[in-house]
Amino acid sequence: MNKNIKSEVQRIIDNAIQEDIGDGDHTSLACIPENAKGKARLIFKEDAVLAGLEVAEQIFYTVDPELTLQVYHKDGDILKKDDIVFEVRGNQRSILKAERLVLNTLQRMCAIATNTWKLNEKLEDTSTKILDTRKTTPGIRLLEKMAVKIGGGVNHRFGLYDMIMLKDNHIDYAGSVSNAIKHTKAYLEKQKKNLKIVVEARNLDEVEEILENEPVERILLDNFTPENTRKAVNKINGKCDTESSGNISLATAGDYARCGVDYISSGALTHHVDNIDMSLKAID
Repeated sequence: MNKNIKSEVQRIIDNAIQEDIGDGDHTSLACIPENAKGKARLIFKEDAVLAGLEVAEQIFYTVDPELTLQVYHKDGDILKKDDIVFEVRGNQRSILKAERLVLNTLQRMCAIATNTWKLNEKLEDTSTKILDTRKTTPGIRLLEKMAVKIGGGVNHRFGLYDMIMLKDNHIDYAGSVSNAIKHTKAYLEKQKKNLKIVVEARNLDEVEEILENEPVERILLDNFTPENTRKAVNKINGKCDTESSGNISLATAGDYARCGVDYISSGALTHHVDNIDMSLKAID
């Protein structure tokens, strides 16, 4: 984890600790002796891709730098039910203070990584890459995008600031595909910004119009059928990258990849997940 990412993760952790603990974990303060030592074990209760281990370690050390972890796996490992991820040792109050935040983080990140890994499996023998989207949980986008990468996906833009993405509403407000692209290029030149331009196409006619206004970085084929996706890819013919999106599932991802698109983007990677079941249990 590089310094900038670790700093942003720390900000997320600090906010989450304040949200959860407030002026103290009064349950533990009431019934656990101040200096009592103990250990606990994190156990997977279903098969999944491990993601978020580095974040979990950062949580424990933020709560109490004297906690120690014995780690048995690494992010990206495919674990089975009953696998032990790590053991944490130290002050019992500290372990209990960190428990829920660690579990919440790992459960969600593992779910996203597992979703991504499953979708990636459908793209074997193709060169298509899986992209995430901005359909993330407010406040923890970085963690969710980290999980996508751990699962084998590629991060799309992080926010509205790092890429131009002309979607249907932008195009309709601008009056046409051509207007949206023309105004965007003028804006970037005036602002002296070097941002990639991605333009959404809703049909083959809009693909044609985008190509008349090249160069753009990528054409997003939104809610195309596989048949029309193949036609669009042939029409674009390598002039820019191609991306398919819109209700693409595990069952259909392979069909779109075999059309020759460079990317498939899926909001479901992050917004349609069931947390992975796991537990942190005290041990002797």
